[in-house]
Amino acid sequence: MKVKIEIDCTPEEARAFCGMPDLSVAHDAMAKGLEARMAEAIGQIDPEALLKSWLPGGLQGFEAMQKAFWEGFGQVGGGAPKGGSGGGAG
Repeated sequence: MKVKIEIDCTPEEARAFCGMPDLSVAHDAMAKGLEARMAEAIGQIDPEALLKSWLPGGLQGFEAMQKAFWEGFGQVGGGAPKGGSGGGAG
C-alpha cells in the first residue's frame, strides 16, 4: 500500500507548523551588519595596491607571464610561435 501526502505551503508556514522559531528578524539584522562591513571594506581597498599584489612586477611582470605562456604553448604545439605576436594560425 502506498500513501502519498502532498502539502502546499511556504517555508515560513512549514517552520511555524513544526514549532520552529521565526529567525527572519535576526537574519535581517545579520544581513544589514554584513552589508555595512562589506561597504566599509570596499571603501578601504586601494586599486593600485590590489593590482600590485596581483602583478608583483607591474606591467613587466605581466609581460613576462604572457611570454612564458606563449612559450609554453609553442612547446605543446611543436614549436615557438613566429613573429612574436602571440602566434596562432594565420
